[in-house]
Amino acid sequence: MKKISVIIPVYNAEKYIARCLDSILMQADSNIETILINDGSTDRSEEIIKTYLGRYKSSIKYIKKENDGVANTRNLGLEKATGDYIIFVDSDDYIDKNLFKNLEPYMEQNIDIIKYKAIIETEEEEKIGQYEGPIFDTVSGEEAFSKLCFEDEMVDALWVYAYKRELFTKNKIKFMKDADHEDFGLIPLVILKAKTFVSTNIQGYHYVQSKNSVTRMINYERTVKKVFDTLKHYDNMIKEIEKYQISSKTKENVKIFYTNSIL
Repeated sequence: MKKISVIIPVYNAEKYIARCLDSILMQADSNIETILINDGSTDRSEEIIKTYLGRYKSSIKYIKKENDGVANTRNLGLEKATGDYIIFVDSDDYIDKNLFKNLEPYMEQNIDIIKYKAIIETEEEEKIGQYEGPIFDTVSGEEAFSKLCFEDEMVDALWVYAYKRELFTKNKIKFMKDADHEDFGLIPLVILKAKTFVSTNIQGYHYVQSKNSVTRMINYERTVKKVFDTLKHYDNMIKEIEKYQISSKTKENVKIFYTNSIL
């Protein structure tokens, strides 16, 4: 059975963190390492986490640090992870109770990246939508990106994939330090590094439209920063894909994808 490292950045998540942790720690017959990184929370998040540490000390790694953003937090999680596979979960979201069991056959095949579906919900867990996209068997990461980039609106959502950890370690891939939209900037590049990729119909992730989500907070200075960060990600992509052994057509598709996302 493959070991799964679940990386959860936590910032003022007292309202949601218990549901998130329950959904992970109660996965049946799974070998799980849960990495909780408290990014300077000022609410009761740590107090709640400590109740779980008392019950699940052997399977939880807890790190507390000063607030310096989710990109840096996820990089720290990658440094601490020891699992065969990496899964990212946001602290206000949760996963399906059978997700890891359903992913296991693909993990046993050592697929580099396994994509699953996300359900959109209210804070009260009422379903309000679902992200669709193409379903296909094993292809290369380059082929997968070409299939997804024009048909799947969640290509760059880091939490709808299970990744072989070595994709990050061997390729020395990290999220851009101190940058917003860190998944937009990195995930397409990770996909292109995969030798094997499957897109499944597994219902795996519950994306909760919480009122205090970072992505929905209205703040002029933060909005300006996001705009400049997306441009930084674009410039970084242009530099990085020249190092990739991919076709010129794929390189054009990557540029089109980034441009459309920015627009």
